[in-house]
Amino acid sequence: MWRIWLLFDPRRALVGLFAFLTVLALLIHFLCLSAERFNWLEGNPVKAAAVSLTSMLS
Repeated sequence: MWRIWLLFDPRRALVGLFAFLTVLALLIHFLCLSAERFNWLEGNPVKAAAVSLTSMLS
């Protein structure tokens, strides 16, 4: 295992790894925000629609 670090510079490999994981995390979060089911900023749209419907009926 130690011979692999003779091929790669550890600092550059770790910086590349952290950059890749950061981009991956941002991509996953923005994909979840763009989906109607998993958007935690807008709230639960199904529950909000049900509440507004019951308030209109009563």
